[in-house]
Amino acid sequence: MRKIALLGAVAVAAVAVPAQANESRAEVRGGIAWAAGQEEAVLGVAAGHDFDLGTTAFFGVEGSADKILVDGSDIVWGATGRLGAKVGTAGKIYGTAGYSFGDGDAFHAGAGYQHKLGSAAYLKVEYRHFFDDVVDVNTAAVGLGLTF
Repeated sequence: MRKIALLGAVAVAAVAVPAQANESRAEVRGGIAWAAGQEEAVLGVAAGHDFDLGTTAFFGVEGSADKILVDGSDIVWGATGRLGAKVGTAGKIYGTAGYSFGDGDAFHAGAGYQHKLGSAAYLKVEYRHFFDDVVDVNTAAVGLGLTF
């Protein structure tokens, strides 16, 4: 039930402020996940929308699907918010917080930096920590995306 409520809240937030829309985005990402002395590769996709909070700040929402590349692992679905500052004309530095579910439910938090590569493409780096009941997991990923 929490999953449905969280996804509903993200959808309402995305629809509630269309007049302030900065940009929508979609990306692919890959990196590494580590926990309890083990490391595995991770691949994923995400789509989101960022809202301007004036000329120097923004708020964003994102839905994601990530897969740790090891046999038997499920896709981890996520709903994430991000709040940050615009850096110059091309950069965004931000903190994230959200909820993930799939191989278990977990709150996650992290930080990242996104930089435009021309008018529509961007490159980003992001760290997330997943607070799990069994074992905490960390991820570091690089993403390549498009804004529209």
